[in-house]
Amino acid sequence: MVRVGLGTYPRPVTIVPELPVLAQPLRTTYAPARPVNLRLTLRPLQRGPVEPTYQVDATGVWRTLRTPHGPATLHLAQRTDSIEATAWGPGAEWAIAGVPELLGDGDDWSGLDVSGSPFLADSLRRNPGLRLTRTRQVFEMMLGAIFEQKVTGLEARRSWRALFTKYGSPAPGPAPATMRVSPSPETWRRIPSWEWHRAGVGPDRSATAVRAAVVAASLERTLDHGRGGPSVERALRSIPGVGVWTSAETTQRAHGDPDAPSVGDYHLPALVGWALIGKPVDDDGMLELLAPWAGHRQRIMRLIESSGFTKPRFGPRMTVQDHRAH
Repeated sequence: MVRVGLGTYPRPVTIVPELPVLAQPLRTTYAPARPVNLRLTLRPLQRGPVEPTYQVDATGVWRTLRTPHGPATLHLAQRTDSIEATAWGPGAEWAIAGVPELLGDGDDWSGLDVSGSPFLADSLRRNPGLRLTRTRQVFEMMLGAIFEQKVTGLEARRSWRALFTKYGSPAPGPAPATMRVSPSPETWRRIPSWEWHRAGVGPDRSATAVRAAVVAASLERTLDHGRGGPSVERALRSIPGVGVWTSAETTQRAHGDPDAPSVGDYHLPALVGWALIGKPVDDDGMLELLAPWAGHRQRIMRLIESSGFTKPRFGPRMTVQDHRAH
């Protein structure tokens, strides 16, 4: 089992120096055997309309990455039977190499049977290009989930943008001007407490983020254990402050986990309940409804989210809090 708890390293951490910025971009064309819907597959990576690491424009999708070799910008453009990828920066080769998994290579839906649910079967039929992404960026995906712990999406996005703007580095190549590359784990560790506070991140979340940054190299090594599962979950949850929800949100995006439902989410149980049985349920009820598709529960969640279905708009909403005022 991989242990990534605070101060526990399976082997010494090696800092890879950043390479010189490539003068010319790297390009490739990814032509998968099965169709891939670019924007639908990568939708979980977008945190709000002005996301510093992910933006969509008329030309396609832009992503920034902090790779083992330094920063990179990746541009993806949907074509009829393929996706064209272009990357800039010291990490361009790493970014290009990861395009197939980013767009669902290895994500096998063949064992999923939704024939007993007309709603899910219809969503699967209408979304043949839906795949589960595998970014191979464990620390950054965990960091995004930590920012979203127990706050509204509006609060989390505001804090995310504030700290990326101040501490992130400019995106290589011709990326949109508002995009930034994530600060290094070393930079995240050194952000002063008052800057976290000024950005609206409370002490519990900032402490968890710093703990994750301390063991960032070990987090990345959990990718060696595949697409999630109990051993990866145990490793991620060995960090104080990382629970079942944060672990699931991380493995869904970083590892391409097909079975990790976000237990503890404020909105998802009700969405699943309304979509599948026409009434809201709690976490236990959500897990009961998803049980027939054990092993594929994240695929079921993505089918529900991609169906266009929305739950009725009534009931209490989560209160927006301003931690900067305390």
